[in-house]
Amino acid sequence: MPESAQQRMSTGISSLDPILDGGGPPGSVILLLGDLGAGNAEFVYSSMVNSLDPAKAGSQKGQQGPKEICYVTFTRVKEDIKNEILQSFHAEGLERMVDTIRFEDLSEHYFDHSVVPDEWYSHSDVFTRLQKRTGQEGIIIKLSKVIDNVQPGGLVVLDSVTDLATQSTTADAWNNLTGFLRGLQRVSKSRGITSYLLLSSGILDSSHERELADIADAVLLFRWEETQGARRQRVMYFEKFRGVMPHLEERDLVKFAVRISETSGFEVSNIR
Repeated sequence: MPESAQQRMSTGISSLDPILDGGGPPGSVILLLGDLGAGNAEFVYSSMVNSLDPAKAGSQKGQQGPKEICYVTFTRVKEDIKNEILQSFHAEGLERMVDTIRFEDLSEHYFDHSVVPDEWYSHSDVFTRLQKRTGQEGIIIKLSKVIDNVQPGGLVVLDSVTDLATQSTTADAWNNLTGFLRGLQRVSKSRGITSYLLLSSGILDSSHERELADIADAVLLFRWEETQGARRQRVMYFEKFRGVMPHLEERDLVKFAVRISETSGFEVSNIR
């Protein structure tokens, strides 16, 4: 078997990597589709923090961690995301680790043609904003340039595809979005870039949601389920995972209980 076929990109989640034989295939575009508060954001935060922590980074044979982490946000402020991560975990040197994440804030491109006042999202002068609007690059083009600057073997987080999809209300805009994601799926393979695409469930219509799921290499579903005693339990499903699903199906490992702790972050356990 070629060496590249044996490589695995660690998720950084110690309870999940062994189930995946070390992680996912490098270059996977992974759609994290979740109910509100069901754990897809915590999955991303835990994956990043644990991948950056030398004490928790995986060392299995054939396992690799991301060469860099690029977090792309379309509506949120960088400091808000950093503070949320810092408040969610207790780990030595956490602030130093979070500072190594490269944040790309595309909010100016996102809000430029909205009714949101310029002062709410931009610190540039009026002339610069008017100049940018008259010859503005589309947000997809800007995002493509961000991806081009990610190191081979890196990890990209798009927070969130929900933001982009809800702006893509016309047929042309939707085709631009899906075309970009298909291109991302292609270039990720050649450069070994792993991507997490955050998407909130129940906001897009079902056909659009399914189209995004079809494009991705992997679809992880994060749901709330009722348990005995009417307690709510977070669960995670593997709907698909190219290159991994046969292994999971053979061992009947497709549905997991989810727990989120301050020390380990996102954790899974098998509930076969």
